[in-house]
Amino acid sequence: MSQTENEDHRAIETIIAHQVRGYRRARGVSITELARHTGISKAMLSKIENAQTSCSLSTLSRLANVFEVPVTALLRGADAEHEAVYVPAGHGAQIVRRGSNVGHLYHQLGTLRGQHKRIEPLLVTLSEATEVFPMFEHPGTEFIYMLEGSMVYVHRGAQYKMRPGDALQFDGEGPHGPVGLIELPVRFLSVIAYGHIRTE
Repeated sequence: MSQTENEDHRAIETIIAHQVRGYRRARGVSITELARHTGISKAMLSKIENAQTSCSLSTLSRLANVFEVPVTALLRGADAEHEAVYVPAGHGAQIVRRGSNVGHLYHQLGTLRGQHKRIEPLLVTLSEATEVFPMFEHPGTEFIYMLEGSMVYVHRGAQYKMRPGDALQFDGEGPHGPVGLIELPVRFLSVIAYGHIRTE
């Protein structure tokens, strides 16, 4: 068996362990009582709940019958993708945004696909003085944290002078964006959290 296959088996065993333990505790029964109802030994149940053994289909079926759930309930989450995105320093993908044409650089620090894509982290660099500042509006909540330089940032008409260490969180649907660059270069972290699952 390959290392990847071993990791897949361990992941499934961990999921089953979590589900069995959760259903048992939700019903307020001990391992001893569960062993009596299922005909599975306490030692085996302990191994199952600690992800130390692979369950046969017949064992899963007996557990599901006692919990009064379908067998698939004990495997829930086994087919889900659990991604992680690692971005080394200086390697974020540069993306184009409305401010790109006026000297604003946006580096994406990671993105997940499908149902896990609920936040969007960006490293924003403003290195050129400009008289044109595009305003942004988008769903969700945005959080910005100043890393370098200083600027004036506006949200719904309210202005905030941002310096290194300052943070600002706001509703993304309100018009917002930098309106004055005081000390260049300006660098800040922008994290947008979406209140719904993005499928784009």
